[in-house]
Amino acid sequence: MRIPLSLIDFCHIYPGETARHSMRRSVDMAQRAERLGFRRIWYAEHHNMPYIASSAPAVLIAHVGAHTETIRLGAGGVMLPNHSPYVIAEQFGTLAELYPDRIDLGLGRAPGTDMNTLGRALRRSPNAADHFPQDVMELEGYLAGRSRIPGVDAVPGVGTNVPLYILGSSLYGATLAAQLGLPYSFASHFAPTHLEHAVSTYRENFQPSEKLSEPYVIAAVNVVASDTEADAVRQLEGVRRQRVKAMAGRGRHLSEEQLDQIIESPQGRQIIDMLRYTAVGTGEQVRDYLDGFTRTAQADELMISLQGLSEAETTRGMEILAEAWEL
Repeated sequence: MRIPLSLIDFCHIYPGETARHSMRRSVDMAQRAERLGFRRIWYAEHHNMPYIASSAPAVLIAHVGAHTETIRLGAGGVMLPNHSPYVIAEQFGTLAELYPDRIDLGLGRAPGTDMNTLGRALRRSPNAADHFPQDVMELEGYLAGRSRIPGVDAVPGVGTNVPLYILGSSLYGATLAAQLGLPYSFASHFAPTHLEHAVSTYRENFQPSEKLSEPYVIAAVNVVASDTEADAVRQLEGVRRQRVKAMAGRGRHLSEEQLDQIIESPQGRQIIDMLRYTAVGTGEQVRDYLDGFTRTAQADELMISLQGLSEAETTRGMEILAEAWEL
């Protein structure tokens, strides 16, 4: 029996769309994922990114939760140093009361944005991430009913025990998750370099806790699935070009020739390497790749980032994947 599959939804805003279109699609995606048998969907906190509409995961989860029934919903993640742990406990405590036993809370220490937005708009201290371990423990205390501040409880929140997951792309998150006895989710869908080392470090140093007796690893991986291998390869090429244009072009208009030059540059190759862990092809080819990736990542669950050039392509890819994995 294969391990569970879950999805991460970046609420992508395609050209010519608005954020409203993206959010409607997120509801449709969650409903379809629920029917197909995916375990959970996570939404990532990003700021000042014109093509991503998931800046407020808790609000989005509340909306999607009202239109689904059983699939787990969560943040993958909340960038905790951007917020007070108390406020996050209230937000996700509210969600847990609205949708019992369906809410997850993945926690990251990165800003989820550029440095200008970080300092001037979010007004976050450059040193805020240094307190991440303490913030995680403070948040866990509010959710468990063990507040560190006498007379202060998170309401809603207290006693909900929303499951916490440490997100990471380096040894830092792996070490922290192991020390705290929490599940670990590695962002190998865009930061592949340290996957194997980080997961091994986590498993070798895991300390059992009240929340978790054995290590649990979620590894993220991209999927481009289509009815033919040739069409999947075509989609992947388009996804790569879009990624390079968005990250290296920085909003500038680029001709196809200019984009080709950037793709062939060291910067372009580095951006494309972010998609190193990508299953591409037919259902059978994608399934075989994911079987191998599961072993490489020592994963207990896979978090799938569906890639495509349109809503129709990613929707079809989800259906092909679910059938191939026999969800």
